[in-house]
Amino acid sequence: MLGALIPRPLWSKEKSAVPMRRILVLANPIHTDIAFAPDPDILSTFGFLAEDGLPLTHPDVGWIAFGWGGRAFYTQTPEWSQLKAGPLFRGLTYDASVMHVTLIGQFDPESEGVLALELPEAEFQHIITSIRQSFRAEASGRPDLIEGSRYGPADLFYEANGGFTALMGCNTWSSAMLRQGGLQTGWWNPLPQSPMLSLRLHNGLERGSKGA
Repeated sequence: MLGALIPRPLWSKEKSAVPMRRILVLANPIHTDIAFAPDPDILSTFGFLAEDGLPLTHPDVGWIAFGWGGRAFYTQTPEWSQLKAGPLFRGLTYDASVMHVTLIGQFDPESEGVLALELPEAEFQHIITSIRQSFRAEASGRPDLIEGSRYGPADLFYEANGGFTALMGCNTWSSAMLRQGGLQTGWWNPLPQSPMLSLRLHNGLERGSKGA
């Protein structure tokens, strides 16, 4: 709770009146993703995803979601019923990290566990750049795809920069990315409820929306 209530940064930036771009923060019981509409600049920045087999331009694609997490737990636990002791132990201690990219269809942004945010173009691009830099690159500079590791035809895993621990995990990564867009989050956000609460609390958003 303290991690959510103390804002980071302590002072917010002045709100801009320029045209805005929408992003979504998606939360489940343990994890948060950041999602973007498949606009031309997104498709250009992340064009390597299409080269690796993700159908980014399919008409049913409404959003492209990005998440960061521990390699063993994230890649080996598509469903809770498949939870194993080894990946869980790595997730609670220390592990290498991965980026997970998922294609999502159209849905109601007022759905439970969804928070829609409007950002000025410059701040929006800061988040895009930071997410792109989270992918670990091969020697050629291309993101390092984890071959054969995916939940289905609509997602891919890549090696990521940074190490994963339970105290500095997927939700602290999401919070760090959002701060690149000029948003205030809680100072420390290990659980998904913390960034969702702190985003509302410190950025003047409606308290009653279902994303909380």
